[in-house]
Amino acid sequence: MLCELCRVEESHNFHHFIPRTLHSNKWFKKRFTREDMQQGIKICKSCHTAIHDLIPDEKELGRSYNTRPKLLAHPSLGKFVRWKRKRHRPEKPK
Repeated sequence: MLCELCRVEESHNFHHFIPRTLHSNKWFKKRFTREDMQQGIKICKSCHTAIHDLIPDEKELGRSYNTRPKLLAHPSLGKFVRWKRKRHRPEKPK
């Protein structure tokens, strides 16, 4: 299965939209169901690393970037994913 962000590499990681370290946090428990907190996407290692490098604050990640579209809307992460897709696009025959 291809990465659900870049669609280039095989997915090997599961990214929880709400980081697991926050699942017992009162703010998140009040606003999200247990099922909501289990939601996520299957992604490649480089995209997973990019998410956590570019959005290092887990509370910000869980509050503001808790869906695939919201992740892709993050300026730096969206730029990374576009770069990665472009870099791996097969060349057109001449």
